[in-house]
Amino acid sequence: MTFKEKWIEFIYRTATGNFKKKIIITPIAGILFLFISSLFVFVPIYIEKLLNIPHLWSSPLNYILSVPFFILGLILVIWTNFIFIRIKGSPVPLNPPPKLITTGSFAFSRNPMTGGLFLLMFGFGFYYSSILSIIIFIPLYIFFHVKELKAIEEPELIKRLGDDYIEYRKKVPMFFPWKPRR
Repeated sequence: MTFKEKWIEFIYRTATGNFKKKIIITPIAGILFLFISSLFVFVPIYIEKLLNIPHLWSSPLNYILSVPFFILGLILVIWTNFIFIRIKGSPVPLNPPPKLITTGSFAFSRNPMTGGLFLLMFGFGFYYSSILSIIIFIPLYIFFHVKELKAIEEPELIKRLGDDYIEYRKKVPMFFPWKPRR
């Protein structure tokens, strides 16, 4: 069994297993995820200060550029969290909702919380006028996150949810609804 297959199996067993184990693992995994995600925003800002790299633009343009990203990102994150709370699940793959969610923000995106996170990250990059965040670190984070979703989370969802998820995946885009639904 490959590392990837072992990881998929671990997520599957945890997601379908003992409730007490999920209660312990969920906050740890969530905090670790948020910590790693925040590194991709704040480390480049720190590097720019160390290397005295100039900002892309200054106030108030950085505020004007960041506000739409913050607003849209927060709307997606909050909307999706309310859905998770209502369905009694969490955004952490180790403690997912008990069934496939296809309503609310999930009618437009398979990963609305992640799309909101990407928007928030770009909002911070624009707010701090960080060229390294906007051009290198956040796109790199998105690249690795998408690879992880395709390699680990989606196979686990197929294993756990079956044909329902396969059909849903065909109809709904991964992050942002670029075209009208079929």
